[in-house]
Amino acid sequence: MRKTLALAGLAALLAVPAHAAGPAAIPNASDSYAVANLAPVAPAAAPITVAEVEAAQRAWGDALVSIATEYKANGQAAATRLAGEVLDAAYGYNLGPVAFKPTLASGDTTFRTTREGALAYFVGGNARFAEDTGFALKGWRAYEIDNAAIVLNGNTAISTGNVMLTNDKGEVTTVNKTWGWVRDANGALRIVLHHSSLPYDAD
Repeated sequence: MRKTLALAGLAALLAVPAHAAGPAAIPNASDSYAVANLAPVAPAAAPITVAEVEAAQRAWGDALVSIATEYKANGQAAATRLAGEVLDAAYGYNLGPVAFKPTLASGDTTFRTTREGALAYFVGGNARFAEDTGFALKGWRAYEIDNAAIVLNGNTAISTGNVMLTNDKGEVTTVNKTWGWVRDANGALRIVLHHSSLPYDAD
């Protein structure tokens, strides 16, 4: 049931096929980092609202819990399929590189600008990202989102705050999270920025 609800929530965000044509990445002179040009994505679309941002956040949380429960019920292959659907529904990899810094990524794979890297982070099983054990497979069963700020600017929006994740042992992990969205050509919100980290601890 939770899997069905999560996908239903994400369906409102899904507007174009996962690998449909979109604005191409623009290499810079040194070709050392990815650049996505999103300016022509939705030039005449309605401005993003606070309610849409909050709905997109809840869809993300529901999807994370669904991947974790799917893994427990049906194994990694099933969780990987679901995670791929989630990425294609919620993220902007179909538009170009995504500025994604996962909570537990480090070293040469700190940033996941490609769909492959994001999928590896969430479910593991990719030799190119050998340190990934699957963040979405860690038994998550509930979440709470506490926004500090939501910034709206026409067809773009940014939120920052805390997300509290509860696992199947009742343990709560708090992460500092910033999301950035654009509205695509079909009106769907797409995550193009996702920065997540553990809170600073001076000890």
